[in-house]
Amino acid sequence: MIQEEPHLETKFARFGEGLALTEGEVIDGYASLFGTPDQGRDIVNRGAYATSLALHAKRGSKIKMLWQHDPAHPIGVWDEVVEDEVGLRVKGRLLTETQKGAEAAALVRAGAIEGLSIGYRTVRASRDKEGHRRLEELQLWEVSLVTFPMLPSARLVRQASHPSAPPAQSAKSDAPDEGLRALAEALRAAITC
Repeated sequence: MIQEEPHLETKFARFGEGLALTEGEVIDGYASLFGTPDQGRDIVNRGAYATSLALHAKRGSKIKMLWQHDPAHPIGVWDEVVEDEVGLRVKGRLLTETQKGAEAAALVRAGAIEGLSIGYRTVRASRDKEGHRRLEELQLWEVSLVTFPMLPSARLVRQASHPSAPPAQSAKSDAPDEGLRALAEALRAAITC
């Protein structure tokens, strides 16, 4: 088992192309997928969030929705954060009454922001024979809207704002881009310093 320091880690995930919001600025999708290696060679195991989500439910607290992991900039509210057979599914509302929330909604509508990232502390992890870090239990603190994704295959379920809106589009490729991988690792190193 890997012993982890008690610091905040982040894990990026991509919504997909052409992210759209419903009326009321609702976003719905996966912030994390189980069993899928990300560009940092981490794999989240099914059930990794269960204890943390149960503790939040018991305390009546909510996972925070932040802008780019900045605790000074909450931009909305996650109304639902649940584990299912696929991963960590989130559904929430961007609060456009706030400056950052309005900016985030505009950037998502324009396709400039396509990613979600979780902020968490590793409680329990191990290494598999391929060298992946298996995240077995995580203390989830927040889910942010971010610029750079770490897990290209996590998706936002597009919700049409009008009945005649086009259906959801999926990303062209799930293959990690080497340039994004290098940038994500550099950002990760900067965050952990």
